[in-house]
Amino acid sequence: MAPTERSLSRRTLLTTAAAVSGAALIGATGATAHAAETRGTAWPTGFPLPDGFQPEGIAIGTRPSAYFGSLANGDVYRASLATGRGSVVVRGLGAGHPTVGLRTDRHDRLFLAGGDSGEIRTADARTGETEQVYATGGAFVNDVILTPGAAWFTDSFKPQLYKVVLGRQGAPQGVETVPLSGDWVQGDGFTANGIERTPDGSALLVVNAFANGGSLMRVDPRTGTARTVDLGTSRLPNGDGLLLLGRTLYAVQQWQNAIDVFRLDAAGTRGTAIARITDPRFRIPTTVAAWGDRLYLPNARFDVEQPAPDTEYDVVAVKKV
Repeated sequence: MAPTERSLSRRTLLTTAAAVSGAALIGATGATAHAAETRGTAWPTGFPLPDGFQPEGIAIGTRPSAYFGSLANGDVYRASLATGRGSVVVRGLGAGHPTVGLRTDRHDRLFLAGGDSGEIRTADARTGETEQVYATGGAFVNDVILTPGAAWFTDSFKPQLYKVVLGRQGAPQGVETVPLSGDWVQGDGFTANGIERTPDGSALLVVNAFANGGSLMRVDPRTGTARTVDLGTSRLPNGDGLLLLGRTLYAVQQWQNAIDVFRLDAAGTRGTAIARITDPRFRIPTTVAAWGDRLYLPNARFDVEQPAPDTEYDVVAVKKV
């Protein structure tokens, strides 16, 4: 996940899975979706983002709205999944302070990975206020996942994770650095990328785009010890955003314009490739979030070497496996 040229060669995911594509017409609940369709107002299977926005991350919380971070200036844009309409809800800190990965909690607090600014930021999605800015000293703070009591961030150029300890009502209490060890091998370029939890919640899953030709690592959050997840012959030489739903793991690979899907065991120690989702509307998607039986992905369009204020960006919805 990156606005730099380094990002253009970092994500590939090899698998022998079958191809699947399509989109579903559903909403927040089955009843809501049915009511909408009977009125002839089915939810859109895609919608535009502001020109020049340069999206990368996506987050969907407890309501049918998606948040998108801007690589251009760190803005956060919120769009209704029912209509596709939206607006900027958090103003970024400007050029040099991108928003890469992001997550939202049940208190409408946003956790923002600051890319090459080395920042971790939190913001209130209701007021638009930036609450906290932590300078990690990191090289590229890339992606984030929330767990009970903590928010975890990857650094693509350093073998370490950042743990933001959460207090009452999810309020951040400061940042700790957790060095990575064990099977973790740090490459010269982009290495760590997407992050998720294991199905049983006991550990973290982190993409390592370098080790063994591209791997998924299971990281002990207490020690930082990483162990390679057995994905059979599948590799993630440049894996991007991850999404875990039950024991199904979705891994986005932007340059292949695809999502590869794995079935994991409960502990997240092994996985089997079960499908590949493609869509002709994909224009280098980067990250993925879910609502109902749909997956939503922003098209980052990293093939555009010099994004301009009028460069068009959009979001695509496809059906889950």
